[in-house]
Amino acid sequence: MTDSRTKRTQTLGADAQAKSQAKTKAAEQAIRTLIKRGEPITFQAVQREAGVSHAFLYGHPDLRGRIERLRAQARPIPAPAAQADPESTLVLALTSQITRLKQQHRQEVQSLRDALEQAHGENLDLRRELDRRGRDTPGLQERGDR
Repeated sequence: MTDSRTKRTQTLGADAQAKSQAKTKAAEQAIRTLIKRGEPITFQAVQREAGVSHAFLYGHPDLRGRIERLRAQARPIPAPAAQADPESTLVLALTSQITRLKQQHRQEVQSLRDALEQAHGENLDLRRELDRRGRDTPGLQERGDR
């Protein structure tokens, strides 16, 4: 019995370590992605991009230090010099519009993910309630699912 318990403990420990490594890898990838997009590196941005918790980021010394350094390095981007070229103005306007649309898209996707998560939770609650009511009503068990 002790041998199987030790094996389960080791398996759980290995799984937890693998999960932590996967989260660390996701956070590092999120930082690289945010840098490529030119977005500010903040704990909230990394958390949202990587799908990890704030507690994980703050509790991981290497990631925390890296995020804090990158956040401190962030400087506002200076406004581009005024140009008389109409094509450049059009490119700047379209680039700005694309940036706004991307941000709006990310917000809408996050909103949909939140709504889906809420729906999954409600679905689980309803299934549990249905299961509980099925156990409480003896006649339903004899008739089966209809």
